Amino acid sequence: MELTKLKANIRTQTGNGPGRVLRREGKMPGVLYGPDTKSLLLSIDKKELEQILRESKGTQAILELVIQDKETPNKTVLLKELQTHPVSQDYLHADFYEISMDRKIKTNVPVVTIGRSVGVEMGGMLQIIRRELEVMCLPLHIPESFEIDITDLDIGDSIHVGEIPLEGDVEISADVNFTILTILSPAKEIEEAEEVEEGEESAEAEEALPADTEE
Repeated sequence: MELTKLKANIRTQTGNGPGRVLRREGKMPGVLYGPDTKSLLLSIDKKELEQILRESKGTQAILELVIQDKETPNKTVLLKELQTHPVSQDYLHADFYEISMDRKIKTNVPVVTIGRSVGVEMGGMLQIIRRELEVMCLPLHIPESFEIDITDLDIGDSIHVGEIPLEGDVEISADVNFTILTILSPAKEIEEAEEVEEGEESAEAEEALPADTEE
């Protein structure tokens, strides 16, 4: 399989100031690391990465990192983390994790729901407890997402990790059969809202009490 190539340069400066300078130049800071890899500080072209991610339809792309120093060989990497600005959503920093294509890795896969639950139609509320699941698999077998059809879920129904169908040699790293999502009843929502309201009222009452004074 031919991987998408991403060019990178080694950088020596760290901190917010140099990072802002890079971003003004259309670049962004990054770092390369791995279990058998000495960490390298990098700078990459932001538009090039944006284009790659648009085509890969995700943020956990597997890439061939081409470091422009004529000494470091190309690296097969997983885009492990991508930091974005909370308002503009501009890319701020990228973490690249060196991988071996024949060795399993741990990574997170998003949970996506499809359909509209019967319970929600009756006034219930969908509560997603786990929005990502940690999996262990070969790099080329990483699922894009876990799709859960919630159409037939009634109020009180839940989906647990043990019910997630897995394809190929993909394992979910879970010691217990935890809940991924559930449909809450309207009564449960009211109860939780009342508990929050009561807690707020108690806090206000405590603040209203006169402070102790010494005679």
